[in-house]
Amino acid sequence: MKQPTTIIKRPLITEKSTHEASRLIPKGKREGQPVNRYAFEVDRLARKPEIRAAIELLYGVRVQKVATQVRKGKYFRTKFGPGKTANWKKAVVQLHPDDRIDLF
Repeated sequence: MKQPTTIIKRPLITEKSTHEASRLIPKGKREGQPVNRYAFEVDRLARKPEIRAAIELLYGVRVQKVATQVRKGKYFRTKFGPGKTANWKKAVVQLHPDDRIDLF
């Protein structure tokens, strides 16, 4: 297994991820409990079980779900010709309702 610090590159601090980390579930049997979802940029070759193990080891929390998506790079033009930013992988991790990660 790879080192956890090579699997998890950085947490994504955006408006949406901050909202998902702090908002409460509006209805259902978990009504009033926090959603507890955090977003991370991860290694392109990392699989869900590796991401789960790395988050649990680095932050000392219990992970319930891991969702991943490969984000495509954007094309751009410069005076030297066209170019493209690299593709990257994003992981959205849902934690146990009792656990939290203090990112800021």
